[in-house]
Amino acid sequence: MRDEFRKANTMRGILPLAALLAAGILAPSRAQSTATTLWLEDMDLAPASQSYGRPHIRKTIIDKPITLGGRVFDHGVGAHARFTLRVRLSGSPCRFSSIVGVDDETVKLGSVRFKATVDGKLAVDSGVLKGGDAPKAISLNLAGAHELLLVVGDAGDGIAYDHADWADARFDYSGAPPETVAEPREVAVSLTPKPSPKPRVNGPKAFGVRPNAPFLYTIPATGRLPMNYSASGLPKGLKVDAKTGRISGCVAARGTYNATLIARNALGVSKRPFRIVVGDTLALTPPMGWNSWYCFLNRVTDKDVRAAADAMVRTGMIDHGYSYVNIDDCWAIKPNSSDPALSGEPRDAEGRINSNKRFPDMKALTDYIHAKGLKTGIYSSPGPLTCAGFVGSYQHEEQDARRFSDWGFDFLKYDWCSMTQVSGGLELSKLEKPYRQMSAILKRQPRDIVLNLCQYGMGDVWKWGRDVGGNSWRTTGDLGAATSLADSMYAIGLGQNGLEKWAGPGHWNDPDYLLIGTITWEGAMRPTPLTPNEQYTYVSLWAVLAAPMFFSGDMTRLDAFTLSLLTNDEVLDVDLDRLGRQGRRVWKGEDAQVWARFLEDGTRAVALLNTGEAPVKVTARFADFGMRGTQPVRDLWRQRAVGRFNGSYSAVVPRHGVVFVKVGSPAHE
Repeated sequence: MRDEFRKANTMRGILPLAALLAAGILAPSRAQSTATTLWLEDMDLAPASQSYGRPHIRKTIIDKPITLGGRVFDHGVGAHARFTLRVRLSGSPCRFSSIVGVDDETVKLGSVRFKATVDGKLAVDSGVLKGGDAPKAISLNLAGAHELLLVVGDAGDGIAYDHADWADARFDYSGAPPETVAEPREVAVSLTPKPSPKPRVNGPKAFGVRPNAPFLYTIPATGRLPMNYSASGLPKGLKVDAKTGRISGCVAARGTYNATLIARNALGVSKRPFRIVVGDTLALTPPMGWNSWYCFLNRVTDKDVRAAADAMVRTGMIDHGYSYVNIDDCWAIKPNSSDPALSGEPRDAEGRINSNKRFPDMKALTDYIHAKGLKTGIYSSPGPLTCAGFVGSYQHEEQDARRFSDWGFDFLKYDWCSMTQVSGGLELSKLEKPYRQMSAILKRQPRDIVLNLCQYGMGDVWKWGRDVGGNSWRTTGDLGAATSLADSMYAIGLGQNGLEKWAGPGHWNDPDYLLIGTITWEGAMRPTPLTPNEQYTYVSLWAVLAAPMFFSGDMTRLDAFTLSLLTNDEVLDVDLDRLGRQGRRVWKGEDAQVWARFLEDGTRAVALLNTGEAPVKVTARFADFGMRGTQPVRDLWRQRAVGRFNGSYSAVVPRHGVVFVKVGSPAHE
């Protein structure tokens, strides 16, 4: 039996519990009698991370006795996927052992995967264990090792009921005791090169506008100032301000106009094609800008929004294509509020919605933002109240849409919230009705208002959002509502696979905002909990997904690293690609994935992702995304050529990191 155990131990340290008990492995032998035992529960578990709650000592995650296979254990740690814990070892004789499984309390629900990595190499893989499965036992000889990483994964199906037990988990050691350590701290390195002093026109290459609607677009261009702006091929009715680069006016005639945007300074000239489509479709490329929610929540004020607009210009984000400054919830009157700043008459004598005292003059606010060459958005709900309990648009849809237009707003986020109370059910026709209604009303307004459907993916909104007039639609719940922001980013971002066929110019899948920089997290304004590698993954994946790119951190506290993430023009060019084809997953491994997006110029944007806890080599096979032979590869974050590769490209991707490249030679535009 011991021979069988040794053979199994070379096969990732796992045997059924009964086999280990019979072999005497889990009971101290005479050879182990001089070793010191340290139970996992007696170690400092503060460095552990997991997606839900905190590890429990000698109890399950919901504070019940640890029970596996009908047996109750006095020792152990109750965890929850996704769980990680690093342990520093001295290299001295040491053995780690544990019985693992999904606790009996889940009643055959939940599915997890236990792994252990020793000095960066996988040593244990339990395979998928589901609720009701027989537990398995781990025994690892750690002599000579320096680090043990314990992991509980979610088995690829989310974390619901993933109550994972490390029962009887212990170290039997000689010499220095094992100790838990925090995850290695990553240094925030800005990979984005500084913009050249020579001019470069950036931003979208397509723009949709309705006939006779006000046109406002600021030519995004980097380079040394002063800059002179111009454009050729503009339709009749539009003009360019040579000093500010703002294109304004209106166009009466429907049609497609192929213009060229031009920026000049003392060092040269830059030109960029710009297709203007005068018709019925707005948002021909994913909208980009700022949203107030994850920064200010219910504290947002007129002053905050003006400061965000100022910062969008001052930091140069406007020069990279960002154009919207959007107010989220909490600008209207809050019924029954004791706060005088939020209370008052919800509507005027004509039934038009009023803003609260934090927003004393909405028209003055939009004029201020428009004067900077930017656009602005507002928020409401089809229900009686918004999510935060402020007045919604129920039974006042026509008046509110007209009010938003009169105020000068260019974007409406329409959040389901309390609509459930009055919809009469969640059947598809009832889910569609309020959005179809608001879309029709917005089309009757004299100005263009982009419509974002915010109803969290109910009824597979991506399948019908376009039909009811949406320009984008949230496909999921709030990304920032999770305990672990990294897990939420992965679950939501990677969960967009399969939705790509419903996205395209004028209609985009929206996986929520970018929660980087300084945000409100765990009740306070603080830096994002995401590591630098996770932030690179975040922005890269959103670009592959052709997602609306809305930063929701504090614009007035933009640090250099966050700004470099938001203003890499080669990465943004992927997001804004005029073809509008959302990317998809083309390969999936154990801890790695490859995503690819077809671009208008015939190249592919390819993201090599590592979702695991250790660096891993990831290979992108060209055939997986419709290419063959030898192709050039360009690093998009570093904006430089990597080389030419035949049939595939491989890179070592760091923990929770990404390598984002473009594969292929651009066709002549």
